[in-house]
Order: sequence, then C-alpha cells, then structure tokens
Amino acid sequence: MLWLAVGLLAMPPLLMAQEPTLPEAVEAQAPLPTGHYRLPEKGDVVGEIQVIKASHEDTLFSIGHRHGIGYEEIRRANPDVSLWIPGEGTEVVIPSRFILPPGPREGIVVNVAEMRLYYYPKVVKGEARMVETYPVSVGRMDWKTPLGETRVTAKAKDPAWYPPASIIKEHAEQGDMLPSVVPPGPDNPLGPFAMRLGIPGYLIHGTNKPLGVGMRVTHGCIRMLNEDIARLFPRVPVDTQVRLINEPFKLGWTEGGTLFVQSYPSMEESGDTPVSRITKALDAVTKEVRGKEYPVDYAKLRGEVERPSGSPESLLLVRAPIDIPAVEKPASLYDWLELHEALYSQLETSVAKDDA
Repeated sequence: MLWLAVGLLAMPPLLMAQEPTLPEAVEAQAPLPTGHYRLPEKGDVVGEIQVIKASHEDTLFSIGHRHGIGYEEIRRANPDVSLWIPGEGTEVVIPSRFILPPGPREGIVVNVAEMRLYYYPKVVKGEARMVETYPVSVGRMDWKTPLGETRVTAKAKDPAWYPPASIIKEHAEQGDMLPSVVPPGPDNPLGPFAMRLGIPGYLIHGTNKPLGVGMRVTHGCIRMLNEDIARLFPRVPVDTQVRLINEPFKLGWTEGGTLFVQSYPSMEESGDTPVSRITKALDAVTKEVRGKEYPVDYAKLRGEVERPSGSPESLLLVRAPIDIPAVEKPASLYDWLELHEALYSQLETSVAKDDA
C-alpha cells in the first residue's frame, strides 16, 4: 500500500487536462435555494467555493448564516477575518463545496464530525434528484450525539420543552433554576420546530441561540437555524430514515474524474492519533485509486490529514517531482513519512481553475 504511493510519485511529469465546464443547459437552469444542489449523475461533489465582500453591518456569523455555513466552517475558512467586524469590503471565503457523505443517498444523514446535515428528498419520476445541506450543532464532549440508524418518529410545531432531570441538575449547579416546562416562545431552546428521533430523548430542532449553530454545544440533540428547519420541517415525512455518522475524512470524485478530500478535526473522544489518521487516509486513497492510473498528490493528502481545512481539496498530482531520492524500505509508517519529507517538499501542485 505504501509503495503504491512511491510508485505514483515516481511517474514522469504529467500534464493533466482541466475538467470540462458545466454544459450550457445546466448553467441556464434557475438558481436553487441556498444549500440545495442537484445530485451529479456520477461523482460525489456538489457546490462551489465562493468569495464575497462584507458590508459595513456584517459579522462573520451573519455572512455564514446567509450562505448556509456554520460557526466552525466560516471561522476555519477565514482565520484572519474578525468574527464580529470583518470590515466593509473585506473578502470572505464561503466554503460551500461539499463531498457527499458515504453511504446511501436517502433520507437524512448527519455527519457529526462535519457538523452538517444532508437531506435527500424523495422525487417523483422525471424530477431531478436533489440534496439539501444545512449547518447544525451537535453534542459536546460530555453529552455526545449518538451514532447509528434511526427514524423521525414525530414532529411538532411550536414545541414545549420539558428539560430532563440531568439538565435541570446541571443548570442548578450553575445557579440557574430551570422550570419543569418551557412553553413555546423566544426563550424556548427548541425553537419553532422539532422532529423527534427513534433514539429516546433526541431531537432535530431549531434554536434560540443561533450563534451556536455549527459548534459542539448541545446536550446531544441536533440544533438547526430556525430559518433552515422552517424550510425542512414541512417536507420531511414521519418515518424518514436518519443516519448519524462520524466521518472526519471524506473522499469523493467530481463528474470530471478528479479525486477530492475533505477533512475535519477528529473529536477528542474518538481515540484517533496522528498515526491512525494518516494510516486510514492512505488506506482509503489506495483503495479509491486501485486499478486506475491516477497520480495522487500525497503531500496534499498528508497536509489535509494533519491540518484539516474542512474544504474539499483536489488530490490530483499535476506535475511529478524531480530528482526523487533513493531510499531503503523503512521500518514503520513514520519512518516512511520522514524519509520522504524532502520528496514532499518538491511537489509542485497547481490545480486547474475549476478545481481551485
């Protein structure tokens, strides 16, 4: 597996063709609502990275919310921009390109590591298949969001909140005495809509604290922006399948045949280590390109695993390195990585404009 990487890197310089542009017929279609995408006929990547200019009254939060992007996503994409005062005319990156999560494309899929919900609505014959994606908040470390398959078992508009004894106790220890029931209204943490899951005690719901959407702040429930769940709620039938997954590392192909990676920080409780993350990534990419003459940029892969950006990055090696050093077979994975540090530093990666 590891020597496949060396074999690919040792290929002669290759000039790769740019991906074809979208057909004019697709470009002419009516624009879709924020976060709504037509599923590609083949491939796993939807959306495009955008760059917009902030206005005087904008915050990074408000910009993110307008474009369907949560707190961590917008902060990670704009590390040098002020959260509260970006400044008029400041360029803000909108990370609105996504690799679809693995598994069946049906019902609701929540990727906890990504803090993002995907919904695949059912379509009648002749309609285009769609996917909708929204930022969500998930459970913090001591109140983890459960994983597994479940279903939407009930729906409620303007729900009352009955805080469980564990949450009442936690608040009491902080000097905040919760009532036994919180009626609908601006103080209700469930917001205007709630969908109950088959896992007892867990909901997908709105919020009275929109700034926290896109963070690990809940007691395990899945929290959405009120405007997002208002659009989703009436169209999700009771008994819709829900998959709760934890995938910090995603691979996907564009329709033009370019392999992308999208990586997120591992959750503290996952037990992942740098070695295990790199090993899993190399194994996954090796499996993905097996049988294909596809030059992989392993330097880009390593960088995304070690410093996750959260944005899809092309793994296409545009030009092979020169003067690759001859080395003996290393004893371990880390020996291999260290021996090839010089090789990594020589990689010249320039991605075609459509993949930037």
